[in-house]
Amino acid sequence: MTNPTPLPGLDALKAQAKRLRRSLEAEGNFIAHSEALELVAHQYGYRDWNTLHAACGNRPANPLALDAHVSGRYLGQAFTGRIIGLARLGDGTHYRVTLDLDEAVDVVTFGSFSAWRKRINAMVDRNGISAARTSNGRPHLTIAV
Repeated sequence: MTNPTPLPGLDALKAQAKRLRRSLEAEGNFIAHSEALELVAHQYGYRDWNTLHAACGNRPANPLALDAHVSGRYLGQAFTGRIIGLARLGDGTHYRVTLDLDEAVDVVTFGSFSAWRKRINAMVDRNGISAARTSNGRPHLTIAV
């Protein structure tokens, strides 16, 4: 089967199935984990979980995953947060990523002025490093992958 939708890694797909199962249980619809896996496979256009698993298993894993909790540095400030937006660009060597930080970071080093950021949009490579650099040559964003 040829599927144009880029697939997340297996861990992200399993996490998606767990979230789906919890969401359905909250509404009073109880399903087995295996059923949740099957539903996730159908959402991506595959006939069953085994087929989806094979499609994911035969390619390199994405280093970044939607809803993953990550840490790193943004404009020199350490952060932790969650990936809330992720799009693979072109041939998969770069990603557009949106991070929601656990706590806002001050991105200004000047003592009498502050600029706080809680949400970050950036383009990073497979190693989680942005091409954009500060004046001292450090990447704007580095995500630990």
